[in-house]
Amino acid sequence: MSDVRVIIQRDSEREERVVTTGTTAAELFAGERSVIAARVAGELKDLSYQVQDGETVEGVEISSEDGLNILRHSTAHVMAQAVQELFPEAKLGIGPPVRDGFYYDFDVEKPFTPEDLKAIEKKMQEIQKRGQRFSRRVVTDEAAREELADEPYKLELIGLKGSASHDDGADVEVGAGELTIYDNLDAKTGELCWKDLCRGPHLPTTRSIPAFKLMRNAAAYWRGSEKNPMLQRIYGTAWPSKEELKAHLEFLAEAEKRDHRKLGSELDLFSIPEQIGSGLAVFHPKGGIVRRVMEDYSRRRHEEEGYEFVYTPHATKGRLFETSGHLDWYADGMYPPMQLDEGVDYYLKPMNCPMHNLIFDARGRSYRELPLRLFEFGTVYRYEKSGVVHGLTRARGFTQDDAHIYCTREQMSEELDRTLTFVLNLLRDYGLTDFYLELSTKDPEKFVGSDEAWEEATETLRQVAEKQGLPLVPDPGGAAFYGPKISVQAKDAIGRTWQMSTIQLDFNLPERFDLEYTAADGSKTRPVMIHRALFGSIERFFAVLLEHYAGAFPAWLAPVQAVGIPIGDAHVDHLEKFADAARKQGLRIEVDSSSDRMQKKIRNAQKQKVPFMVIAGDEDMANGAVSFRYRDGSQENGIPVDEAIAKIAKVVEERAQV
Repeated sequence: MSDVRVIIQRDSEREERVVTTGTTAAELFAGERSVIAARVAGELKDLSYQVQDGETVEGVEISSEDGLNILRHSTAHVMAQAVQELFPEAKLGIGPPVRDGFYYDFDVEKPFTPEDLKAIEKKMQEIQKRGQRFSRRVVTDEAAREELADEPYKLELIGLKGSASHDDGADVEVGAGELTIYDNLDAKTGELCWKDLCRGPHLPTTRSIPAFKLMRNAAAYWRGSEKNPMLQRIYGTAWPSKEELKAHLEFLAEAEKRDHRKLGSELDLFSIPEQIGSGLAVFHPKGGIVRRVMEDYSRRRHEEEGYEFVYTPHATKGRLFETSGHLDWYADGMYPPMQLDEGVDYYLKPMNCPMHNLIFDARGRSYRELPLRLFEFGTVYRYEKSGVVHGLTRARGFTQDDAHIYCTREQMSEELDRTLTFVLNLLRDYGLTDFYLELSTKDPEKFVGSDEAWEEATETLRQVAEKQGLPLVPDPGGAAFYGPKISVQAKDAIGRTWQMSTIQLDFNLPERFDLEYTAADGSKTRPVMIHRALFGSIERFFAVLLEHYAGAFPAWLAPVQAVGIPIGDAHVDHLEKFADAARKQGLRIEVDSSSDRMQKKIRNAQKQKVPFMVIAGDEDMANGAVSFRYRDGSQENGIPVDEAIAKIAKVVEERAQV
């Protein structure tokens, strides 16, 4: 045996070690139980990997992003083995890790039942306790086809080697290099228990899986295409400890309570009728109030910032989207065309920007008009696949609070800085306060314009983002085809991250639309274009706020700000007069004069999450007063009527939560 020199990397520390030929990564990190894989020259390896002379080896902790993915993908293999032990006829699809968990697709005769999932989870626990070894084996394409002859979906994946997509999870099965199969081997005898086509890496053994749970099953098209067979998908989650699994399940329970679809129905805010279609919502009167208040406040703030309001139609000739490039780059996300006017293609608009460009170009523009800030609540339509449509957060028809700013090159940095500051402050006004920024850069396969223009635009956005003093996270390749963007990522009350506002810097659409303004020296000059959606969409922002507040909106947004609750019938008239006076102050107040008992009226108001319950009895009437009961059950008694109205009005004006 000869000596092998390796460098062990731990954060910023480097340790040189001399070991013998055949030493594995597991031996380098012996005793470090949290290390479940290794990274060598940027590539993830199993701990069974034999290190080579001169290599730098870094341990991968189970709690790191890569470690969690390895844990979850290994658990997906255990689930697939359990399914095939219980359902031998099941054919294997794909089983990638996803955020907070994993899934695996199966072709089975009948959909899985809740009882099936319980049996599968029990079988997984048995496999986990057996401590089977995950063993990597390199195979040729021909050998893999022979071994997996009874797995039609795996045979298809073998043919994708080198071109597998991350979008459908196929790249976890076949990478760009050699083809590998992972065997699950009996811990004592080394006998083969199960195998799967897989790129890896995996945990050392099934016993290395600390905690997991199966969550649900659903139907899913093979590789996400509606042209392919429908498979059964089982979702699960896996974590580095039982405590983290428990915390995650508690988080999911809280998130379920806050689900905007559930709250939308309970609070009578909106619905998505089957008769209209998936992803197309209608707002009920109470939801309409919340939406109107959101929009009205946004309009007011935009007016103060110098925006001008425009309106554009919902449909247009296809040629407009040929000019903009959407038909080249975005056609899959658009509704099919309608043929009108003797065969002319008309499209429902997926974006407002091409129409705003036509407004800019409707007449000559002078440098004195710039920056020109055009704003619209513009409804757009995008053909989302049925599998990704989700309530108001992923819809097919929605209204963007869309702005396009046209400015000179010299004004560009200041305008971007002003826009981002405006965006963040307005989001804070709605109660979101925890942000970080994401910088999306060019997709090298999907862009228009020159590399130089992209570099300038990207660097300008980077400098603007850094001025805010917020964390800035890179998003390589995440930009739209026409320019880089800053995304504002906001955390809600339970720590979930939502993408909110986007600001995109665009040198390309002004070029494609031949937009010009007259400069101070009389020359024709191309403007710079800034795309900006603050909420993203009204519907999605409505859903985010609904979940953030768990339906208990602050009084300024609440559909009903106060409800009058009389102790007896004799007190109804007193509360009606109170309500009339409050309405004259612009407050939204109702009086519950139903025959229900007072306690039930209070329960009803609590269920509807009304900020102020205004109660009146004999003593209140005698003193020209009312009593407040709050959502948390606390009470404030004997408040003079004028003072009570002023107090509600002050809370509304200050956008405070009670």
